[in-house]
Amino acid sequence: MEEHEDVQYCFQDRNSSCRKALLSTSIYITLYIFFSLISAVTVFLNVLVIISISHFKQLHTTTNLLIFSLAVSDLLVGLIVIPVTTVALMESCWGFGEHFCVFQFYITYLCTSLSLGNLVLISIDRYVAVCDPLLYHSKITITRTMCCISFTWCCCIIYRAAIIRNFVNVQVPSRCLTECVILERLNWVTLIDIAITMVVPCSVIITLYMKIFVVARSQARKVFSKEAVSVSGVKTIQANKSERKATKTLSIVVINYFICWIPFLFVFFLSFLIEDFLLFIISFLPLVNSLINPIIYALFYPWFKITFKHFNILTLKLRFS
Repeated sequence: MEEHEDVQYCFQDRNSSCRKALLSTSIYITLYIFFSLISAVTVFLNVLVIISISHFKQLHTTTNLLIFSLAVSDLLVGLIVIPVTTVALMESCWGFGEHFCVFQFYITYLCTSLSLGNLVLISIDRYVAVCDPLLYHSKITITRTMCCISFTWCCCIIYRAAIIRNFVNVQVPSRCLTECVILERLNWVTLIDIAITMVVPCSVIITLYMKIFVVARSQARKVFSKEAVSVSGVKTIQANKSERKATKTLSIVVINYFICWIPFLFVFFLSFLIEDFLLFIISFLPLVNSLINPIIYALFYPWFKITFKHFNILTLKLRFS
């Protein structure tokens, strides 16, 4: 970022207004193109995941329904959150009004809550599948999974709408005449919000996956034991292998979430110690999580590769028809 020596303000006749973060035209355009590409690729990959699961009936399983829900929230990130956040980060002078400011933080926090809520459901699904495989299909049904997904979405939408006004403020006269900021008020509402939206879900996810890891290790030992050699146990062993593979893939999704979000949470509380450019990059890092998720599916799930090939064939047919 190149900054001119002469300080310029958003409103030249008012010295109390925000300072402009002046960028050279080439850097300004390059950053917009870069973020636009991230947005487009995120939308494209998550649309493929959604098409895959919705189109092929054999993929209509409880686990894939949870992946579908996560892909929808990731699609919203690519379609709405990334473009809106790009504008907010690139334009230091906020001239889009109070409603757009509130919408920016609402949709960002909503998608964050939806992603974490889906990961909690995925963790519960994997815990039952690995730790209680005989009762998995009776406990985790399509109907129950759809009800849990709907309940999670409704709770996130309502909760974020109720809580957002406590944090967002557009006009802070002591700092800037027009600026869209988060009010960092460490009151009881803030602490409860952090506990509900981050601490509790993350604790549930970590606890469940620690238990899954212990059970998976014991099951892996049994595969090589003499008891597993009998013909009657072959199907059970194969089923356990399939569940462990799915658990491994979704564990990577969870780890990816934490890797993307931990630096951002660290910066949120210690932003005054970090340089502006590094703060700019880390602020955008959580949004890349929605781009990485479908790439993980592409690496570990054969059905995603098949859908990608079908999509390319269909595109060619439409192009040359």
